[in-house]
Amino acid sequence: MTSWANSGARDLHLDLRTAITPRTRGAREALVYALRDAIRSGRLLPGTMLPPSRTLANDLGVARNTVGEAYSDLVAAGWLASRQGAGTWVVNTPTTAVQARPRGTPGIPTHNLMPGSGDVSQFPRNAWLTSTRRALTNAPAEALRMGDASGRIELREALTEYLGRVRGVRTTPDQIVICAGTRHGVEVLTRALGGPIAVEAYGLFLFRDAIAANGARSVPIDVDDDGAVISELDTTAATAVLLTPAHHFPHGVPLHPGRRSDVLDWAHRTGGYVWEDDYDGEFRYDRQPVGSVQGLDPDRVVYLGSASKSLSPVLRLGWMVLPADLVDPVIAAMGGQQFYVNALSQLTMADFINSGAYDKHIRRMRMIYRRRRDHLVAALKPLGIGIRGLSAGLHLQLALPPGTEAEVMRRAGEAGIGLSGLHVLRHPDAGPDVPEADGVVVSFGTPAEHGFPAAVDALCRVLVGLTR
Repeated sequence: MTSWANSGARDLHLDLRTAITPRTRGAREALVYALRDAIRSGRLLPGTMLPPSRTLANDLGVARNTVGEAYSDLVAAGWLASRQGAGTWVVNTPTTAVQARPRGTPGIPTHNLMPGSGDVSQFPRNAWLTSTRRALTNAPAEALRMGDASGRIELREALTEYLGRVRGVRTTPDQIVICAGTRHGVEVLTRALGGPIAVEAYGLFLFRDAIAANGARSVPIDVDDDGAVISELDTTAATAVLLTPAHHFPHGVPLHPGRRSDVLDWAHRTGGYVWEDDYDGEFRYDRQPVGSVQGLDPDRVVYLGSASKSLSPVLRLGWMVLPADLVDPVIAAMGGQQFYVNALSQLTMADFINSGAYDKHIRRMRMIYRRRRDHLVAALKPLGIGIRGLSAGLHLQLALPPGTEAEVMRRAGEAGIGLSGLHVLRHPDAGPDVPEADGVVVSFGTPAEHGFPAAVDALCRVLVGLTR
């Protein structure tokens, strides 16, 4: 006999026919065997509630006493636990010791100093939950259908106010399109505009890969202490240039004001566009905020932002602020509908911004990250290491003596430290005019607060002796 047993909203599948063997001569033994096998195989996990005996008996077509006796046998053997009024549930198997959790999750270093995320342990769970409840309570029924291809109007209106106030972005809700993060935005823009796309010679390889995956070619331009070398754009046939002007990744420098003007001149002369990746523009420490390039020329700049660094990358919440003439091509490149970001997340983010919770969270994290940055800089000072990118963002670039990067990365791996080396961030087509440099990128934003001091100590032990 096969059955789905229903306990309230819970279903339980048991096949007593396969449980009847020469050793299981009746329904009670067959049920014991089937439940024990489901637990042993991991199909029923510790803590799983089982259906009441009456419900399971009705679904299986056996006597209620048969189920009660089977449950009692398994409770006595340690497979199940039961309490009057609380029901019956699965506990750890008696024949297998509980496995201790490894100290680190596979693929994640013990000391994670890799760039790409803020401290997700600081995620504002209670405030986000409050916004989620409020958003869901107030959501119109149509929000549960496939909606506007640009994304929920509530979030686009909230972003219009927030980005204008905080980043100097000039836009209207009609020129904002919600996407699933900045990489997704780059993919969509590449499909809409084609290539080649100019990129900074040192930068995140994920964007180079995204451009290539969408049938276009990326062309590197050099980066120096003033940011991207804009004059090199005239040697390319690029239709657009992807920049990190507020805080270059990985060098950490802002784009010089003169070069901001130069890139806008280039865009007007050639009909090209600037794609502005403002990945951590909200986090600055020792300088006045650097406003967006988009605010200088909304007709030639696409502003790309997301909640990945400020909240969490798993939210998959990003936004493109587009010149008016790109809205329709971008929506067409997205497939004409909003397939990528669920409406409830958008409504929650809108409420999170409008309620002031987002500003409060950013201010709090800015103080935490500044304290961490100062701790890291103080710890590195005795080692005599060159540091770039101090004034903003969530990472520092450490300059290493020529020929030592590979050794530092090897030692870091052995010590369980996650770092990014500079060489992997160098564009493969960068020519001899783009200087190769040894160095590592260290994120002081990624580790949890309690683990940060130990991560810094471990990093310093790796660097000792390699920088003299």
